[in-house]
Amino acid sequence: MTSMTTPTPTEQQAQPNPGGFFAGVDTHKATHQVAVIDHHGHLVAERGFATTAAGCEAIRSWLAQWPLSRVGVEQTGTYGAELTRILQAQSLQVLEVDRPDVWTRARHGKSDPIDATAAAQAARTGRAVTIPKDTTGIIAAIARLHSVRRSAVKARAAALTQISAEAITTPAALRDRLGTTSRQIATTAARLRADLTRLDDPVQAAKHGLRHLARRIEALDEEIAELDRALDTLVAKAAPRLLARPGVGTAIAAQLLITAGQNIDRIGTDAKFARLAGIAPIPASSGQTHRMRLHRGGDRAANSAIHLVAIGRLRYHQPAIDYLARRTTQGLSKKDTIRAMKRLIARELFGALKADLQALDAI
Repeated sequence: MTSMTTPTPTEQQAQPNPGGFFAGVDTHKATHQVAVIDHHGHLVAERGFATTAAGCEAIRSWLAQWPLSRVGVEQTGTYGAELTRILQAQSLQVLEVDRPDVWTRARHGKSDPIDATAAAQAARTGRAVTIPKDTTGIIAAIARLHSVRRSAVKARAAALTQISAEAITTPAALRDRLGTTSRQIATTAARLRADLTRLDDPVQAAKHGLRHLARRIEALDEEIAELDRALDTLVAKAAPRLLARPGVGTAIAAQLLITAGQNIDRIGTDAKFARLAGIAPIPASSGQTHRMRLHRGGDRAANSAIHLVAIGRLRYHQPAIDYLARRTTQGLSKKDTIRAMKRLIARELFGALKADLQALDAI
């Protein structure tokens, strides 16, 4: 790896190139490796930088000496997020390099300079085409709170499962007082008082442990409720049209906003959105069987959100109920009908998403 402070010989010899230049960044937790190539794909310069705020600013300043056409950056949503924000603020076209160049890795091996050069080549050749999400607006704020809420819900589910399991092995004299469901057990356990001088007694130890689990559940309930209030406000501000669609609540709308990203123009059509959400139909026919199935790639959280909308509508939304009845009479199974319905819902929700996010840009 080249020095993080001393320019390389190729860097010192760089000359202006009328065909334009391309940069690539191999991102890591502690260092970013940056490479610059010309329009022929020849390496012009490469250098390592720290990932601190000063290091990212140094990358921006270093790259300013070349008329860059495009910059390929790895992991724009994690390690490369801050650098991506800085480069986009300079009106540079940043593209996400979302997979390694298999041919380069097989032929030349792997190192930070090789990966940075491969990222630049991906930007030059057009292999990298994905525009990174805009992480400077309200959708990024929703994503942060949604992530914290999701982890709190998982922790609460684990605590409820554990308190139910603990109650099963509790001595019968105490177990009979606790109730049957995990919520009943948690409510009762929160009122238990153990004799701390007799914790060698299994009953007193059980009381003490169950009470702590119950208090943990209560704290997580409060945390989730507080996050829900914040998300309700933010999502209502960002996506009123999306929330107005049948079956779409705050949690589902938040997930779809996060999947799409604030710069909705990077997703040109509802077909691309459906593919992003893993709802694009693809052939699954063989012999005399002719059918379609949904693509299994994409954002599975978005797929789950749209699936919940479909299931919810089949319970109370009359147009969805009529659609199921009509397609069933046409010989389609309920499972395949739901798949087709999810594609229609994706088209509908993408229209609402696009209108909401374009309205945000106009503010």
